[in-house]
Amino acid sequence: MNYNWNWGILFQTASDGSGTYLTYLVVGLGWTLATALAAWVLALSVGAVVGTLRTTPTPWMGRFCYAYVEIFRNVPLIVQMFLWFFVLPELLPEALGSAMKQMPPPWGSYVPAVLCLGIYTSVRVAEQVRAGIQSLPRGQRMAGTALGLTLPQTYRHVILPMAVRIVLPPLTSEFLNVIKNSSVALTIGLMELTGRARSMQEFTFQVFEAFAAATVIYLLTNLVVVLGMRYLERRVRVPGLISASGDAQMAGH
Repeated sequence: MNYNWNWGILFQTASDGSGTYLTYLVVGLGWTLATALAAWVLALSVGAVVGTLRTTPTPWMGRFCYAYVEIFRNVPLIVQMFLWFFVLPELLPEALGSAMKQMPPPWGSYVPAVLCLGIYTSVRVAEQVRAGIQSLPRGQRMAGTALGLTLPQTYRHVILPMAVRIVLPPLTSEFLNVIKNSSVALTIGLMELTGRARSMQEFTFQVFEAFAAATVIYLLTNLVVVLGMRYLERRVRVPGLISASGDAQMAGH
């Protein structure tokens, strides 16, 4: 059976009449980026706090953060997506749960998707922040103490600014993962890029064109992210910091 290629389908009117199918996919990209960016802000905020607390000398705080990381790291993303969408509204107070269920589309899928991706990614960010802090020489913390800084002030002004510079490259990978993982949100009805590509192939039966176009859009988007993050890494890099940390770690082994 021969497949009938038709790249012109991208410029035909979409099934919902909103424009061409190419425009239809670009709108899906907008929802992908809106979901990924909101989830990334949540992941950075929560992950930075959890990762930092895991390195503090307070035992109970470290154990609590360790449990948080292990719980959300070891449950598959798609299972967590279903939990946030189907189970969370049932666990909330009745008024809040009902309000969450009655949110109009696409917000009824968007909010759970952002929460799921943000929390899921935050545990990975937390581990990277923890590793970045622990890779710094002990003298960094001692220098803060010698200057008369409290522990929070030492973290804020000495440790975290250096640790963030170290973990920027892996954080770039995590940002890319958030963009790609947002495709799982189609399982709860969010019409992001992958969801719209799937809808396009169902209406037109041009499966290769639909997903080839979505693939190219993902590649171009992630390339822009990589170039932007590399520029940021160069701007904030501290000469000799990463190599020195690496030498210290090798010496420890």
